[in-house]
Order: sequence, then C-alpha cells, then structure tokens
Amino acid sequence: MKIPSELKYSKDHEWIKVEGDIATVGITDFAQSELGDIVYVEVETLDETLDQDEVFGTVEAVKTVSDLFIPITGEIVEFNETLEDEPEKVNTDPYGDGWMVKIKISDSSQLDSLLDADAYKALIGA
Repeated sequence: MKIPSELKYSKDHEWIKVEGDIATVGITDFAQSELGDIVYVEVETLDETLDQDEVFGTVEAVKTVSDLFIPITGEIVEFNETLEDEPEKVNTDPYGDGWMVKIKISDSSQLDSLLDADAYKALIGA
C-alpha cells in the first residue's frame, strides 16, 4: 500500500498536496482498497467554499457510497472531469490521475492539523 511521504492526510482518508495556494485532494490508496471497485465520483460543490471537514462529494463503489470530506477550508476550483468517464482511475492511480478536486486554500494554518505519512500509517495500522 502506497502512502507518499510528501502528502498530508486526513483522518477521513483523504490526501492533500499543496502547491502555492492551490491544493489537490483525493482519497488514499487505503480508502480505495477498502471501498473496492469505484463506479462513480460525484462532486456538486464546484465554485463553492467549504469549511474543513465538510462533505465535498461522494464516491460510489459496487457495494457502498461514501462521503468525501474536504481536509481544509477552501474554494473548490476544479473537478477532475476524467473521473466522469473513468472513475476506476481512483482505484488504479489514487495519488495521480485519480485525484478528485483542486481547492484554493483559505486557511493554510489548518494544514498543521493534518497527519503526516507516519501518523497516517499508524491510523490505519500499516
């Protein structure tokens, strides 16, 4: 199971990669493996500003639907439209082509409340 050390993680199994004031968000390798085959990703919060831990969308797998939580406060500025036709990218490349949204960060101090790779490994027992 991959847990890239350069990313930050939420307790809800989202990862975040920060580049300037824009952050890319997706779900972790652990989360996609627990969900199973992902068949649909829905994000209806484009252009909305959400508070930390608010639901920004849902991911639907064969047997379940799971909410997606924004790891830090920000405005959803982009949705990975590739996932509309190829939601399985979340399974095959969760940290690359399977990213979900990009957000404009409102409060970068919230990054300090997220987990580093070692803390996330401890959370999932890896």
